[in-house]
Amino acid sequence: MEKIEHIGIAVKNLKTSNALFEKLLGTPSYKTEAVESEGVRTSFFKIGSNKIELLEAMGKESAIGKFVEKRGEGIHHIAFEVRDIWAEIKRLKKEGFTVLNDAPKKGADNKWVVFLHPKTVNGVLVELCQDVAVNPYKGDENGI
Repeated sequence: MEKIEHIGIAVKNLKTSNALFEKLLGTPSYKTEAVESEGVRTSFFKIGSNKIELLEAMGKESAIGKFVEKRGEGIHHIAFEVRDIWAEIKRLKKEGFTVLNDAPKKGADNKWVVFLHPKTVNGVLVELCQDVAVNPYKGDENGI
């Protein structure tokens, strides 16, 4: 793992939360986007080399919708940048972690992503991220 890529925060209302975080951080969001496959709208803030991702559910049945309904707003996940997402998936499975995705999928902010089940990481949802500019399927198109 290279570094903490971002911290994801589940919010009820992206517009309201953007205004709050703009005041808190003293800087506007640099990017907003919808990730249809996950049923979320996201907004990113950058502070130095650190990023915060705000996530708003597009529907109550999305993972973020269920999270907010059950737990309320708050930290949803921590994301780590990796150089080779397939190698990390393989390594972490071997170490006993449960990977929630069978393969990397396109996520927000131009990243390939996979998630680790919180039950295998002390209750923390962990996301692995790799830039989309790097093809995660080179040499391993059929999975791990």
